Amino acid sequence: MTTAGEIADVRLANVALTLGAQKFRFDCTLPGGAITAITGPSGSGKSTLLNLVAGFETPDAGRIAIGGRDVQGLHPSARPLSLVFQDNNLFAHLDLFSNIGLGISPALKLGKEDRERIGEALERVGLKGFDKRYPGTLSGGERQRAAFARALVRRRPVLLLDEPFAALDPALRQTMADLLLDLHRETGNTVAIVTHDSGTLRHLADHAIFIEAGEVRLQADIASFLTRGDVPGLAAFLTL
Repeated sequence: MTTAGEIADVRLANVALTLGAQKFRFDCTLPGGAITAITGPSGSGKSTLLNLVAGFETPDAGRIAIGGRDVQGLHPSARPLSLVFQDNNLFAHLDLFSNIGLGISPALKLGKEDRERIGEALERVGLKGFDKRYPGTLSGGERQRAAFARALVRRRPVLLLDEPFAALDPALRQTMADLLLDLHRETGNTVAIVTHDSGTLRHLADHAIFIEAGEVRLQADIASFLTRGDVPGLAAFLTL
């Protein structure tokens, strides 16, 4: 089992999926220990790629491996990864302590060490003393910080983020991006972040993937990615 502290690359080898009239084919690698930005036009398949890695979609063909281990037979909860979504997926009827505790135990069976981990995670994301607060009393940025805390306590080697900053104003987006960078430096985890924002890509990414019409058109280190003017859709994105 891949555990926190290990560097785990994510490999999608000739993965094919058909959803209704849409066909997707992904052949790419998310390098271990790096932040990979996944971008492309709306509807191109960015979130679908994350859903395949997470186990929310099952491919029709191909292989998905994390840290060299085939994960296709694993339930999403058993895969060595954590997720942060745009809507942060917090439960309104639970306080923050319980929401974050779900990342450790879905039944909220938490021991002393678990409770200490939750307190440390809240402090790390700037929410110390917020453990009894409910999501409805928090700002958008605070809710997203709580989602980061929940991912932090899971201690998984892979972190998937689906446009986690899209609903935030520019200043808060920058703050959250800086927090993600800090957490990444501490854990050395493998990060994949879907983004429509070229500024976020430039600020965060070591590596980038451009998806168009359900296929990977380009995957490259960030320096090469930013200079590739021969991919028309990418050139348009980078001018945003």
